[in-house]
Order: sequence, then C-alpha cells, then structure tokens
Amino acid sequence: MADPMHQFQIAKILDLPKVAVPGLGQIDLSITNSVAAMLLAATLVIVFYAFASAKAAVVPGRLQTVGEMLYGLVNGLTDSIIGHDGKKYLPFVFTLFVFVLFANIQGMFLVFTATSQIAVTLTLGLLVILTVVAVGVGKNGLKFFKLFAPSGVPWPLYILLVPIEILSFLIRPITLALRLFGNMLGGHVVLKIFAGFVVALGGMGVLGWAGAALALSSVVALTALEFMVAFLQAFVFAVLTCVYLNDVVHLDSH
Repeated sequence: MADPMHQFQIAKILDLPKVAVPGLGQIDLSITNSVAAMLLAATLVIVFYAFASAKAAVVPGRLQTVGEMLYGLVNGLTDSIIGHDGKKYLPFVFTLFVFVLFANIQGMFLVFTATSQIAVTLTLGLLVILTVVAVGVGKNGLKFFKLFAPSGVPWPLYILLVPIEILSFLIRPITLALRLFGNMLGGHVVLKIFAGFVVALGGMGVLGWAGAALALSSVVALTALEFMVAFLQAFVFAVLTCVYLNDVVHLDSH
C-alpha cells in the first residue's frame, strides 16, 4: 500500500461472464473498481440533483443553490462561447461537466479515481469529438470539411495548412484525455508520496517529528489544491467542448 501507483490498479469487484460480440470477439462485462467508480459518480449526480430540486423554492436552500450555481456556470459557458445556439448543446456539455466533476471529487474521498485512468478520459475525449463531427456534418453537410481549410488564406498555403488543421483536429481527443488524466494522476501520486513521508518520518522518533509535521502540512495544502484542480479540470473540459462545438456550429466564421 506504500506504493503510490497502487491506487490506480484495476481490480475486479464482480466477475461476470463474457459476451460474444460479432466483430469484436469476447467482451468482458465484469464490474471493476473503475466501472464502479463511474457508476457511483453518475448515481451521485442523479441523487444530488434529485434532492436539490425536490424542494425548489424562490429562496433556495444550500443544495439548490449549489445545483443552480453549477447549472448557471455551464449555461453561461454555452451562451458566451457558442452563442444563441448554445442552448441546444447545454444538456450535453452540462452532463459531461457534472460527471467529470463528481468523478474527480469522489476520488478525493475514495481509494479509486476513475478520471485517473487514460481509458476513461480518452473515451470522454472521443465522445466529445464524435459529437462535434456529428453536429458538424448534420448542420453543414459536406461543408464540414471547410473546417480544415479556413477562408482568407492564399491558396498555395493550403498545401501546408490543411494537413496541419486535420492533424490538429485529430489530436483534440488526445489532448482532452491527457490533460484530465495527467492532472488527476499526478496530484494523487504526490499526495500519496507526502502521506508516506508523514508515516516514515513519524516513526523515526523526536528528530523525525518535525519533518513529519512539515510533510503533514504539505498534505493538507496539496489536498486543498487537489479539490481546486478537480473543479478546474471539469471546467476546462466543458470550456474546450464548447469551443470545439462552436467551430462547427459557426463554421462560416472559421
């Protein structure tokens, strides 16, 4: 348990039989700690908003205030970045935001953090990009490919610019995934290392107590920082999702 990477190991909680899927082979449907963490995050979101809206009042209570604040934050993002059409994509962006936020925060209290797994964050990144492509093609048809050839550029530059734009677009889900994954993984590793210092130095007698106290104060400060990072990473994920959607919603201005 002293290993700082131990907290990220995938382990089966409920062993379920494999299912044969044509073209994909045998799919293991067993419940792992990662799946359980994601299910818990989704459940917490539903329960939180069920309680927050259960007694909706003109003068909101604490839960209602927090719920409305989070909704208003994402609503403001979609309006300011996407514009009038942002209302259409608010449910999608808001769902991503609260899921990532709750997954990040619950990882501060439980042993496992789902968003510290690259498979989870990459899936979320791919979900965003596939949605952007679907919206772009559905709204613009073949004009969607204008995204890779911005107007107002001398035509010889398109030979260089188009491949760069395509590569930049394909990298978007990777950068989305790595940003969230790296911040959550790195923060939890540092916390575990400093917590280990507290235990190790505390067992060295009087001379080690000063070092243990310093390490403990660092753990407290890092924990506060991690809570802030947990919120900021969910916020950045929502912001970038809005930016990518804006590119295809307002393609003519690209």
